[in-house]
Parts: sequence; C-alpha cells; structure tokens
Amino acid sequence: MTWPILAALAVVWVSIAAAVILLQRRSAAATIAWLFALVFLPGVGLIIYRLVGPLRLKRKQLRRRVNRRLIDDALSALQTIQAQSREDLQIARLPIGMHEAPPLHADAVDLYTDGASAYAALFSAISTARHHVHLEYYILERDRIGTRLRDLLIEKARAGVTVRLIVDGAGSSHLNDKFLRPLREAGAEVAWFNPVSVRWIRTRRVDFRSHRKIVVCDGTVGFTGGMNIADYHTAELGPAYWRDTHVRLEGSVVLTLQRIFIEDWLFVTENLPVDTTALFPIRDASQSPARHIVQIVASGPDHASMTIHLTYFTAITRATSRVWLTTPYFVPDESFVTALCTAALRGVDVRLLLPARGDSRLIDLAARSYMPELLAAGVRVFEYLPRFVHAKTIVLDDDLAIVGTANLDNRSFRLNFELTALLYDRDLAAQLAAAFETDLIESRELDAATLARVGLVRRLGEAGARLLSPLL
Repeated sequence: MTWPILAALAVVWVSIAAAVILLQRRSAAATIAWLFALVFLPGVGLIIYRLVGPLRLKRKQLRRRVNRRLIDDALSALQTIQAQSREDLQIARLPIGMHEAPPLHADAVDLYTDGASAYAALFSAISTARHHVHLEYYILERDRIGTRLRDLLIEKARAGVTVRLIVDGAGSSHLNDKFLRPLREAGAEVAWFNPVSVRWIRTRRVDFRSHRKIVVCDGTVGFTGGMNIADYHTAELGPAYWRDTHVRLEGSVVLTLQRIFIEDWLFVTENLPVDTTALFPIRDASQSPARHIVQIVASGPDHASMTIHLTYFTAITRATSRVWLTTPYFVPDESFVTALCTAALRGVDVRLLLPARGDSRLIDLAARSYMPELLAAGVRVFEYLPRFVHAKTIVLDDDLAIVGTANLDNRSFRLNFELTALLYDRDLAAQLAAAFETDLIESRELDAATLARVGLVRRLGEAGARLLSPLL
C-alpha cells in the first residue's frame, strides 16, 4: 500500500473519529482526550472507546400514568414548599423541569446513621410485607447480613409474597449460583444489572452501573441511602464498620422509588410486572395528613441531563446560611468546585467531611488536589478519623436535607444510575445536622499550613490523579 493511500485512509479515519466525538458534545478536556486516543492509538483507542466511550444508554421508560389523587398530593406538596421557602421551591422545580418526579408527601421519615438500626428496620419491613418486596443493590455480600437477608426473602417467597431482586453485575459479581439458587427455588426472581460478560460487552458499555439502593415493600414502605447489604456497615459484626446514612420512607413518595425500580426491572429483564394496581397503591390524604415532604430524584446515562448534579449545584448556589456535605469520594468537576467556593465567599458556612483514609488511594489523591482552592475560598474541610465514612448527605440551610446514593464525583453524576432523596423538612434537617456535628467531634480540620507541608512527590501524585478525575 502506497503512502498516498495510507495518508488518505488516515485523513478519513481522523475525520470520522473527530465527527463522532465532536457530535457527542462532551467537555473540551474529554473531547481532546478521546481524539488523541482514537487518532494516535487507533486500534487500542477504538477498543477502549467501545467499552467505555458512548455517553448515553437508550432504554425503555414507563409512561407516566398518574392518579388524580397523586397529582393533588404533588400540588399540595409544592404549595407547602412555596410557603416554607422560595429557594426550596426553585430547587424542587428543577428536577421536575428535567422530567423527574415532583415532591410528594411522606407519612413517616426515619434517618439511620448506623447499620444495626437500619438493618433492623429493613428486616422488620420485609417481614411484615404481604404482597411484594422489591430490592435493588449495588453490593450484596455473601456474609452474615447478606445471608440473613437472603433467608428472610426465601421465607417470604415461600409464603406467597412476590420477591424481585436486582443486583449489579460488577458490584455483586462475586455472588454465585450456590448462594442465589435457594432464593430462586423458593420462587423469587433475581436479575443482574448489566452483567459483566463478553455477550453484554458487545451491546452495552461496561461501566454503566446501578449504584442505587432501593427496597420497596407493598408499595407503602421504602428505603434508600448509602448502605449496601454487607457486614461492614454494622457495628454488630466488627469494630471496623463504616459510618453511613440511610432513610426509611412511608407514604406517597414511595411510589417514586417503586417507579424507578420497575423501570430498572424492565431494563434488565425486558418484562413488566402485570400487578400494577397492587404495586402502586394511592393513599387517601384526607384520612391522615402527611407529616413530611420528600422528592426522589434519579439520574443515569439514560437521562439527557445530569439531574442530580444540577440539583445539587442549584441547591448549593441558592443556600443562604450553610452547606454541610459528607461524601466518601470527592472528585468534582470545575462547576461543582466553583459552586462551593462562591458559596463560601458570599458568607455561607460551607463544610466538607471526607474520610481520613478512603478505600481508594487514587481517589484520595485526586480529592486532596482540590483542597488548596477550597480552603482559600473559605470552605472548611474535615477528615473523619475513626473509620471509613460512606454517607452521602447534604444539609442546606435549616430546612433541606439530602440523603442519597450518589458520591460527589464524575462517575456518580455521569455514569452510574443513582438516586437521591430531598427532604424538605426542618426537623429532618436538624437531625442530619446533629449527626454531622457529632462526626466533626471525631474529625480533624485541614488548614493551609498542613497542606503547605505536603512534599513534592505527594503533590505531583495529587496533580496526576486529578488529571484522571473524569474517569474516577
């Protein structure tokens, strides 16, 4: 093959690669990185792009068939938020504008900051379920907690309760047929979210993961938050347990969790449950007035926008007194850093709580690279000392608390299927703030003098890790 022909082929390849990447409207840094990979490493770059390159995942979503009473519930919730806070109303409207669910009423909301109480509440709700139990987890371990849950689900399935379980193909890849077989034999349905296999790699991007934690019992009780099913979440089973936060919900808002689960079930099984009337019971608000207002916001690569990212960004930029964040993984984009810094500069009490030692050295290095600019703007940063903190929470002013599954990183905002609960409630915000202050007692605050003592090798490592932040 002559040089002119090779040059012509190279021009064609570069043109096609450039067109494909540019039309995806990525960030400038990501666009340039992919162009270099595809142009200068055409073989390897193409393979990597096929595995982790496409930004969006197309899948069927349920049409929103909404009962009139549920519409009334949502309108009433929005009116209550409007009376409480103009800022909160604007935050609530943003996910609605991106086709997410409106705020709904909750008859009860319980916060858990330890695994023992959260698992006790979870097992109690499952034990009393009469029609169905739906569960979706990123990680389900084959340990004592995981076995207890499996055996309870077996008991419910044998009693005639419909049990549907989704586990992520990467997070729960160590689960085997021996562990799951008794559950299936009892009549439960088990499905894998995007399993890691050669067949699926050909059709789906391998790093699209379900990081959601969802449990719905009879359409009336739901759970979500940071806790997976694992011994390391509870002090019952060892001193090195993780510090985490979970939430239990009752009432109309659980129907949003149910809808998200059913959409994920349809995605992984291509089957839609037929018992929709029992799955979506509509409460009569006239019988007992609800006590709380909660909005469930979901996001993922099947969404046109980074819904949770934009919701957090809006909430931070509209905060007037405080923004207290807890996260195990902090690898934000520039817009998120800007939101935190500008909030601190205009006098908002911005505090960030991170684990002193995470479970990923690379992520720890990347996170620390953001500290100088945050501290310079007045953001206070604390490192939690006793153990790994896995909670994903935000307290905003005095009337909004957030508990979710999403970390403050690119993976959660862009690649994972996540969800978060916005609790428009002063009492719940006060509870979450009290938990944050308790955590600070066992934390150390970072300062500029400490950062100045960091050696050159460490600073180079942090800078290098930051370059990889879009992939973390």
